[in-house]
Amino acid sequence: MKFHNFWLLLVASATIFAGAAAYNRPPPRKNLVFKPADDADPTTPQQVHISLVGKNKMRISWITDDHTPATVHYGTSSEKYEYSVTGTVSSYQHLNYTSGQIHDVTIGPLEPSTKYYYRFAPGSTGYSFKTPPAKFPIKFAISGDLGQTGWTQSTLEHVSKSNYDVFLLPGDLSYADTVQPLWDSFGRLVEPLASRRPWMVTQGNHDSENITANPVTFIAYNARWRMPFEESGSGSNLYYSFEVAGVHVIMLGSYTDFQPGSNQYRWLVSDLKKVDRNKTPWLVVLIHAPWYNSNYDHQGEIQSVGMMESMEGLLYKARVDVVLAGHVHAYERFNRVYNHVANNCGPVHITIGDGGNLHGLASNYTEPQPTISAFREASFGHGQFEVVNASYAKWSWHRNQDDESVQADSVSITNLASNPACNNLEI
Repeated sequence: MKFHNFWLLLVASATIFAGAAAYNRPPPRKNLVFKPADDADPTTPQQVHISLVGKNKMRISWITDDHTPATVHYGTSSEKYEYSVTGTVSSYQHLNYTSGQIHDVTIGPLEPSTKYYYRFAPGSTGYSFKTPPAKFPIKFAISGDLGQTGWTQSTLEHVSKSNYDVFLLPGDLSYADTVQPLWDSFGRLVEPLASRRPWMVTQGNHDSENITANPVTFIAYNARWRMPFEESGSGSNLYYSFEVAGVHVIMLGSYTDFQPGSNQYRWLVSDLKKVDRNKTPWLVVLIHAPWYNSNYDHQGEIQSVGMMESMEGLLYKARVDVVLAGHVHAYERFNRVYNHVANNCGPVHITIGDGGNLHGLASNYTEPQPTISAFREASFGHGQFEVVNASYAKWSWHRNQDDESVQADSVSITNLASNPACNNLEI
C-alpha cells in the first residue's frame, strides 16, 4: 500500500469519566497501528475477511501489495483443497494514496455448520472458517465503533471466546477518516477473527473520507468491505439485507439518502415486503446513528432524527424485533418503543457503540433516566444476541472490566411475529 508524506502518532484515547457507580473504569488505552508480518512480501495475503453471500455462499476478501491471482482453493479437509474459484481484483486511489490489490472471491455452495479450509495458492498459508447453522439456535456477536486501540483488542479477544456464528458491526470500523493507511492497519487487526467467521458491517461517519461534504463518499469502505447488496436487490453497498438461520437482517445506511422517495427508502419498502416470517421469524435492523438515545452525545443529528422520522413507521409496521446502533460511545438498551413511548409491539432499540474507539467513552447521560431506557452504562464491551428458536432469544451485554469480560446486562426477547396482538399494526 503506497502513500507519501504520511506519519502516524500513537494517540491516547480520551479520558474515561465516571458513569455507573458500580464500576470504576480503568484508564484509557493507546491508539495502535498494526503493520504487516515481519516475513511478509508483496505477494503475501493480508487483511483477510469473509462475509455471507446469498443462501449458502461466502465471499473471501484479502489484499496484497503486488498483483496476484484472485483464486481461492478450499475444501473440508486441510489435506485436500478439492475446489477452486477465481474472482476479481481491484484497487482505488484517494488523494496521494493508492491501495493494494483487493481480491474478492465468492465460494460455494457450502454446507451449514461445517468447517472449511482455504488458501490462496498451493503451499501457501492455510485458513479456516465455520459456516453458520441453517436453523436455530444461532448466535450473533455485536460491537460498533471498533477503531484500533488497546480496548479494541480487549473487545475482540472477548468476542473470540463467545462461540459466535456471525459478527455484526453497526458502523465505524477503522476510524481511518481521511488517513487511508489506517484501513490497512484495521484489516490486519481484525483478520484473526474476520477470516474465521463472517463479518457483516454497515458504515459509520468515521468510515467516510469527507463526512461534511455533499455527497458523502465511502471510497475505502466500499472497495474493502463489499457486502451482498446486489443479492438483496439493493443498488448500493451502503444498505442491504441477508438471511441466516431464520433471521432476516437489514443493514441500513445512516449516511446516504433516507427520505421517503429516496433509493434507500424504496429499497427498504421492497425488502420488508419480501420478508416471510414463517421462513425468517426474526427481523433485525442495524443502523449507525441511534434513533433513541439518552446520552448527551450526538443529540439532534439529522442522521438520527431525520432517518427515524422517515423510517420508524416502516419498521414498526413490519414488526421489527430489534434495532442495533452505534455512534454513541456507550451502551444503552431501551424497552420496546415506538414514537418515543413504550409500545409492546415496537422494537427493542440497543446502542452498542462501545467497541474501543480512539475518542473514549460518552459518559454524560440526561437525568432523570427516561422510563423507556432500561439500562445504560459508559463502558467498552460487546453484545451477544442468541436466537434460541422461532419465538425466543437472549440478549446480553458484556463489559470489558479491566481485561475480563463481565456480563453486565441481559434480557429475554420474545419474537413479535409470535404475538397476535402485533398483527396488522397501524401507523
